[in-house]
Parts: sequence; structure tokens; C-alpha cells
Amino acid sequence: MTPAESTASSVPPAQAAGHPAHGHNGQHGPQGHEDPNQFALLRQRRFAPFFWTQFSGAANDNLFKFAFTVMVTYQLSVGWLPPAMAGLVIGALFILPFLLFSATSGQLTDKYDKTKMIRFVKNLEIAIMLVAAAGFVAGNVPILLLCTFLMGVHSTLFGPVKFAYMPQVLSERELTGGNGMVEMGTFVAILLGNVAGGLLVALPGIGHTTVAIACVALALVGRVVAQFIPSVPATDPGLTINWNPFTETWRNLQLARQNVVVFRSLLGISWMWFFGAVFLSQFPSLAKEVLHGNEQVASLLLVVFSIGIGIGSLLCEVLSRRHVEIGLVPLGAIGMSVFSIDLYFASRSLPASEIMGLATFLSQSQHWRVMIDLALLSLFAGLYSVPMYALIQMRSQPTHRARIIAANNILNALFMIGSSLIAGALLGAGFTVPQIFLFTGLANAVVAFYIFMLVPEYLLRFVAWVSSRFVYRFKVHGDQHLPTTGAAILACNHVSFIDAVLLMAASPRPIYFVMDHRIFRVPVLGWLFRLAKAIPIAPYKEDPATYDAAFERAAQVLREGDLLAIFPEGGITKDGQLQEFKGGIMKIIERAREEGVEAPVIPMALTNLWGSYFSRIEKGGAMVRPFRRGFYSRVGLNVGAPIAARDVQPATLREQVARLL
Repeated sequence: MTPAESTASSVPPAQAAGHPAHGHNGQHGPQGHEDPNQFALLRQRRFAPFFWTQFSGAANDNLFKFAFTVMVTYQLSVGWLPPAMAGLVIGALFILPFLLFSATSGQLTDKYDKTKMIRFVKNLEIAIMLVAAAGFVAGNVPILLLCTFLMGVHSTLFGPVKFAYMPQVLSERELTGGNGMVEMGTFVAILLGNVAGGLLVALPGIGHTTVAIACVALALVGRVVAQFIPSVPATDPGLTINWNPFTETWRNLQLARQNVVVFRSLLGISWMWFFGAVFLSQFPSLAKEVLHGNEQVASLLLVVFSIGIGIGSLLCEVLSRRHVEIGLVPLGAIGMSVFSIDLYFASRSLPASEIMGLATFLSQSQHWRVMIDLALLSLFAGLYSVPMYALIQMRSQPTHRARIIAANNILNALFMIGSSLIAGALLGAGFTVPQIFLFTGLANAVVAFYIFMLVPEYLLRFVAWVSSRFVYRFKVHGDQHLPTTGAAILACNHVSFIDAVLLMAASPRPIYFVMDHRIFRVPVLGWLFRLAKAIPIAPYKEDPATYDAAFERAAQVLREGDLLAIFPEGGITKDGQLQEFKGGIMKIIERAREEGVEAPVIPMALTNLWGSYFSRIEKGGAMVRPFRRGFYSRVGLNVGAPIAARDVQPATLREQVARLL
């Protein structure tokens, strides 16, 4: 559980059903035992026990908190805790440990074996639930409030280990699917926990005792399953723990800021929790005041929202072709804004009526548009969140991974608190609930655009994703040869003006291209390649400074462990044939060797692009006849095995590329 997940269960009884789940962090894990799809992971020991352990924990969190909320709201009379404040107090107590102890939990996760940490946390859960059981049986509210805080501590400890575990046991190709499974599982667990908590606590005469037994039983089940999780070693066993939560929180945020893409992605994730918290907090008012529905309708809204997030999370693996595809993030942001804004138009002018039950509500067609908008905006939120989490996992330093997750938890909690304050201020200023949704949808568009300008890789990947899936039917063969870490030189034939975009689509890692300086003058493409920080190169006789700067920058890219792509032919083919390779690649290899880098060369060949709109088939010109080969034509990329830098020569490299055509 995370602060984001707690929101769903801290609302009044008829409202709680689900909430966006939590964040992740790390890098790619081991290669070699990849499966056809994400569901196959549930048959493997490295994932299945972990999945069911976190599932039982999320279910128990929500069962406990929701049953407690119902008990205080409907069944007990507590003068110092009015029913209207119960959900707020319980939610605040649960979130507070995330602000206080996340920094410490991140350190502990980096320092110790993650499986031992998981088992320790599950032991703690059993102890807390035994105390909570006594509180339920006795109807003792102070004890249950204490247990709420302690369950927040439990979830604070579990959050970093939960998401630092996955990158150590899943490969890059499995990371998106694994995150999608955990995200989906968390929402299902939230729904089941809330439903079970509400039903069990309402049992006449035995409700409190039944809830007590259920909480302890779920904790025991989680601990038993955790025993089967394989050992995952510490990533920084020599770390000295800083027990000061304030200085360590600041240090964690500084760690995250060392990688600009990671830090700004953390902010992007936290914005999503802001977005989700606004909607979840307004569902009761939306159901009652706008849709004129009863508590069952409020619960239905939360169910639809949770199912949408779960479906969106699972779709990520299919849409990403089993890679970490951050091109889905702009797509998710667009959908979140579009359907938030449409939700405003769908709900702003519904006629007044008596309070409706669920059947009456569903029988009226105008309500279905509201439900569809809600389902789709949450589905797109799933598309937005899972790739962003996977990116953070893949790009974070393994030794700091859990601490960056902890920083994410802190930011998420702060953003959700901010969402409550802003939503309250808007309501106080006279905004209606639909107007708050409109404001949030428009704000999401502005924030998303700002983030994508700060981190253009998201926008570039989106362009590449759209091009490779909707402009062309793009198929990659041999992508296992693309390195997931370390420097490498990608050497590819040059057929069209869109070659670089397709190479971007094929690689989950960013690629720095060495490109003819003239392409930067082409409208749109020039802007795109400048955004991608492509390296312009010109003939030495034409522009010596640009020529020398290109090789210097290429060496820097390799020195920093990144991917460098070149088109050794030196230009786009004018006849569709593979041209002779120039000597520039040798200069790049030699310059990198001077820096102490022996980067392997990956031969690649784009196929079936000759004759497309972006090729120079029209008397040596390109982009003359749109859709000259129709729409959605088949193109491909064949990737060969790496060649050691010492074995590379232009002629032999050309032969390798020619064999791939």
C-alpha cells in the first residue's frame, strides 16, 4: 500500500472501492527467462509469491481501514471523532508515516536483502493486526487509530521494497508487464478489501469479531506466501543508515535530481496522483449532488475508476510490445485530459431528480456517457503511469533505487495533500464538481505539455510509437541484440528521412544520432531531431568546426555509456541500393578508444522503406507523393549480433548490414 492507495479506503463507506495504486523504481533485471506475456509471470516463483504477498497486503490495508471507517461512521458514537471527520482522520493517520519514514525505509531496502525485508514487514503486519483485532472486538477507537498509523508505517516500509524488487528479478522486456500486473492486482485487492470490509463489519452481532479474524488471517496468508519469495540481495550493503528523517528526505530528493529524466518523471507520477486524488475525493459529491444517485452509485463510480486503471495497466505490455515504452505516456496524458473535459460536458446539465438507486441510475442513457468518460480517463491514467514507473526503475542507479522510490512516495503524499487543499479552495470559491473536473483536465494538459517539453524524450518516443504503429506496420527482428546497458554504436543503412524515428521506436533506450547537418533544415523533422539532441555533421571541407564537434560529441555519448547511431553511407540512398560505407565510423571508434571506451558495433538494416513517401524515389526527391504506397505499409528492422570494435572495418561492416537486408 502507498499513500495513493490509501485515499480510496479513507472515504465514507459507500464511496470506497479503489484508487490508483503506487509507484515503482529501478533498473532492468536478469535476462534469459522471458515469457510470452505478463500473465505467465504468475506461474513463476520469482514473481508469483511476490505478487500474492503484495495483493494480500493491499487487500488487508483496505479491509481494515474501510471496516474501521464504517464502524466509526455508523456503529459507534464517539464524541471526539464525529462521523464526518472519521474518513479524513483515518486517511491522514495512514499517510503521515509516508512523510515521516519513507526516507528511512528507502535506506533499509537498499541496505538489506529485499526478501528478508518483505518477510519482516509481513511479520510486523501480523503483530499490528493482532492488536487491531483486540481493538475491533472491544470497539476501542484509540487502539484502532494507533493501528491505522502503524499500518501506514507497515506500508511505508513495504513500498520501496515492493518496487525495488521487480527490477532485480525481471528483464527489461518483462518490466512493463510486471508493473502492469502489480498495478492491476493492487486495484483488484483494493476493491475486494473495501467490499469485504463493508460487508463483514455490517454482520449483525458478529461483524467486529469477523473483521478481526479476517484481518489476522490475511496477514498470516501474506506471511506464508512471502516465505516462497526467492532471495534478492542487497544493492548497497555498506550503506550507513541516517536515522534523521528530515535530512535523509532532503538527501533522497537530491539523489533523484541527479538524473534529470528520473526526477522529472517522479514529478510526472506525483502529478498523476494529484489528478486521481481530485476525482476520488469528489466521487461522493458527484454521485449525490450531480448524478442524484445513492451510496451504491458512489461505489459504482469507484469500481469503474479502479477497473479502468487496471485495464489500462494491463494494456501497456501489449501496446509497448514488451519493452519499456514511454511513448505511451503522452497518449495517456491526452486521454486523461480529453475524457476529464468531456466528463464536465456530460455531467454539467443533468436534470434534477430524486435520489436514485443503482438500477434506476443505470437505466438512464445520459448516465452511460458519464460512466464511459470515467472508465476511459482512468484507463488512460493506467497507460500514463505504468511506463513512467518502468522508466524510473530502468534508469535509477541500483544502489539508490529504493531511496528514489522513497522520494517518490514522499512527493506522491505531498501532491495528494495539495490536491485536497486546491479542490477545497475551488469548492470554497463556488466551483461545482463538474467545473473542478474541467479545471483538472485543463491543468493536466498544461502540466503534461510542460513535462514533455522539459523531458522531450517522452514526446519523441510518442512520435516514434505513432509512426511505427499507425503510419507503418513496423516489425523488428533480432532486438535481443540491442544492449540494455552500456555504450554501443548502431550502424544502419539509410533509406529515408524517417529512418531515425523508426530506430528510436525499436530501442527502449534513447539514441543519439549523428546526422547530416542539412536534415536540420527540413520542416518538422529538423525540429524533431534538434529535440532529440541529434549530432549534426558536415564535410570537413565545408565546415571544419561542425565536423570536429560531431566526433567530439560522439565520443562523449559513448563515454557516458549511451547509444550512438550512425548511417555509415553518409547520406540517404537515391536508388534504393546500399551505398559504400564511409570511414567516419573508424574515426568514432578511434576517438572513443582514446577515451578508454571499446564500444561494440551493432549492424542493422531497415527493410521495405524504399518507395515510401519519405524515401528519395521520386527522381531523387522525397516527400512528394503522400501515401504513394498506400497507408500502413509493412516495413522492418533486422538487428545483427554485436561486432567487437577491434574487428570493425567499413567494408566488412557493410557486408554484415547487406546480409540483414
